[in-house]
Amino acid sequence: MTHAVSVRLDDEAVGALNRLTSTGLSQSEAIRGALVEAADRLYDMDSLAAEAKALEADEIDRAEMLAVAELMESMRAER
Repeated sequence: MTHAVSVRLDDEAVGALNRLTSTGLSQSEAIRGALVEAADRLYDMDSLAAEAKALEADEIDRAEMLAVAELMESMRAER
């Protein structure tokens, strides 16, 4: 199923669309691809943020990170 959408593009968006279509994509292909990629990036950022939050809440993981940081600091050459 497809849905038609009408949108007004500013100069920046027109330039971006022109760059995408210069690769051989149609306007529709370029816009659909850009929408899907943008949504995927948002999902990836949300997933990454959730994973970071879970790791931060893991006391054992945090203790291990601190131990590694202390070890690395002890091995650092003096300036």
